[in-house]
Amino acid sequence: MAKSKVSADAKAEIKNICQNRKASFQYELGDRLECGMVLTGTEVKSLRAGQAGLEGAYARIENGEIWLHGCEIAEYAMGNQMNHLPKRPRKLLLHRAELARFAGRSSERGFTLVPTRLYFKGGKAKVEIAIGRGKKLHDKRQAKKTAEATREIRKAMKRKRGD
Repeated sequence: MAKSKVSADAKAEIKNICQNRKASFQYELGDRLECGMVLTGTEVKSLRAGQAGLEGAYARIENGEIWLHGCEIAEYAMGNQMNHLPKRPRKLLLHRAELARFAGRSSERGFTLVPTRLYFKGGKAKVEIAIGRGKKLHDKRQAKKTAEATREIRKAMKRKRGD
């Protein structure tokens, strides 16, 4: 029997599950890293149904391992009594060198590991984490002003083209 060949493009197809939109507003995001996740069967089924949220989630390094806390993956509707807990801590999978590099940066004062996106890549659930430094209130105000200014410019350009 011949094996079916899957193209590299189809194998590396990325399907977004959810994003942490508030992360870029609340933190100055630096280096990003893709991590695998240790999940149970019902968690994977819930993720495939798009039942996840990253609001308030963070990553922490404990005993040489990295854990994702506060990520909510809703219970699978068709699950039985062996269904998973929605907000349980989940272990993230990284190479030791990547973990050591991120551990050094995240242990500095004011830095934290923030999950920015949850997605499937090649059929495997992945989470993208970034090193973030919390923004001050005046930084957030400035970000709002620039976003509003660019929105106004786009609106004006759209009107100009329409005339």
